[in-house]
Amino acid sequence: MKVEASYKKPDLTELGRTEDRLTFLYIEHAKLYRKDGAVEVRDEQGTVYVPAAVISVLLLGPGVDVTHRAMELMGDSGMAVVWVGEQGVRQYAHGRALNRSSKLLEAQAKLVSNSRSRVAVARKMYQLRFPDEDVSKLTMQELRGKEGARVRRVYREQSKKTGVKWSKREYKVDDFDSGTPINKALTAAHQALYGLSYSVIAALGASPGLGFVHTGHDLAFVYDFADLYKADISIPIAFETVEKYGDDDIASRTRHAMRDKFRETKLIKRMVADLKFLLLGDADQDEQDQPTEVMNLWDDKLGLQEFGVQYHEIQQSDEE
Repeated sequence: MKVEASYKKPDLTELGRTEDRLTFLYIEHAKLYRKDGAVEVRDEQGTVYVPAAVISVLLLGPGVDVTHRAMELMGDSGMAVVWVGEQGVRQYAHGRALNRSSKLLEAQAKLVSNSRSRVAVARKMYQLRFPDEDVSKLTMQELRGKEGARVRRVYREQSKKTGVKWSKREYKVDDFDSGTPINKALTAAHQALYGLSYSVIAALGASPGLGFVHTGHDLAFVYDFADLYKADISIPIAFETVEKYGDDDIASRTRHAMRDKFRETKLIKRMVADLKFLLLGDADQDEQDQPTEVMNLWDDKLGLQEFGVQYHEIQQSDEE
């Protein structure tokens, strides 16, 4: 029996903030091990070492074998890990987040559980897409129609700009290769954006499933959040990639282009700010910049009580 060496768990204050990390890394057909504070990746091309504390999300595709020690490092380092299908078109599972606080999650649950506050957050999402217009009075139906028209306009503009033929968004979830080059590129680009959106949501301690526009799915809020950036990021990248490469290794080339765009635009930093704005408003924006580990006991009369204290039984008086 082989016994691996034990390693010191990194302190939360030693870890990089979510907005300062690299975006995502997609790996397939490789074996993952732990080498001190790095994930050792071995495949037929050789061996590379990935510092665990600087990656936001790791996408594990088909053919990946990962050791227990490697997963332990990823979990301790706050790296979001997502198991995906080929070309990243399916999401199967995920690992623990970076942030140890439930503040954003509690705010999100409160907002989504009330119709008025839910609509208010949805309007804030649409306001981010229409910064020069007042959407504060629009109904959800009016907002959906307005967004649909905007997305169709973006498709037409990108088609005209790049010369890539466009008819409609059409794809088969279980048959990636059956799509047209632009539809395959859009699928790959959107999936990369979903991965990054998921990693930011999970890393900050919010719930991927509590959506404000989308609902009923464990990734509803991921789709809500990613929709904020498709017109600026994934749709243009998909058209530009097809313009440049046609159908040649389109999924991989699109993911690489998305990775570069994430870094170029500092999208993670923008996402962190947007997520806090949506769930916390303008107050307390900086309170979650560093991961914290706080635990309290809830009391309906006394408020939050100290955790880790041995409390004594309170005797009821005879008069009661």
